[in-house]
Amino acid sequence: MKHIQFTPIYQERVWGGTDLKTKLGRDIPDGKVIGESWEIVDRPEAQSISSDGATLRELISADPEGIMGTGWSAERPFPILVKWLDCQERLSLQVHPPADLAASLNVRPKTEVWYVAEAKPHATLIAGLKSGVTREDFEKGLKKNDLESLVHSIPVQTGESIFIPSGRIHAIGGGNLILEVQQNSDTTYRVYDWGRVGLNGKPRELHIEASLMSSDFNDFKPSTIKPTEGDQVLATSDVFNLRKVSLKVNQTLAFEHGSPRILSVVSGSLEEDDGSTIQRSENVLLPAKYNFNYTCKADAIVLITEDFLK
Repeated sequence: MKHIQFTPIYQERVWGGTDLKTKLGRDIPDGKVIGESWEIVDRPEAQSISSDGATLRELISADPEGIMGTGWSAERPFPILVKWLDCQERLSLQVHPPADLAASLNVRPKTEVWYVAEAKPHATLIAGLKSGVTREDFEKGLKKNDLESLVHSIPVQTGESIFIPSGRIHAIGGGNLILEVQQNSDTTYRVYDWGRVGLNGKPRELHIEASLMSSDFNDFKPSTIKPTEGDQVLATSDVFNLRKVSLKVNQTLAFEHGSPRILSVVSGSLEEDDGSTIQRSENVLLPAKYNFNYTCKADAIVLITEDFLK
């Protein structure tokens, strides 16, 4: 097996549930409200562990150019974090700091993409503001505990995706099972939590000042990308690119060595030329030093994260 598979890291969230078990077949902890599965991560507080027992950090440290490509430093963290999100309830309204502000706040920016693997009827996403809403309007809404009328809510269906750059006000509505590809950052400023309490029964911390500093108040009514039958570019950015490939049984998918990639199998399955497989919901890292050839074993939708050596 040339690709690298990792053990998921499950995270309790007040808005989570059991869809990772019932929809994806995951063995999540009993009695826990699981909202996130961190699939590939290289952070001080969380390390993906490969099927061989090594952490992602250990793998890169031992073979930085083999894993990441020419010129990659052994100390430099893996730049992408991949998650599954089980959103049974609406997440908080939040924003991530843009790159030009993050340095002054001593944090990292966080740009991300949401791919809606499954949406229940009437599911929505919140992204950006309604047309004409100003910062003054937003601050007044905060004081009145009424931001619902100011933010842009989007009805969403299975297969849609949306780009969430740093600075975009956003929230995921309940009823969404989402694959999230993001910068390796955990900086989130929560501006509004719909009057909810956390798992400890207390209101969760808000970050009003930092949120207002970070928000793009000229970001009006962004749209989702609707799914098509063929291949699609879902995001291009200065952080990473993401594309969707649709495969039929016995079609092949090939990659040349030189750059690392992440494969995320949303549906169906793939078989590598050495006989190893990638099943539905699995996310694997393709090291830069190998060529890869896969054959589709069941009609598949695969997301490919690439061009993240920027």
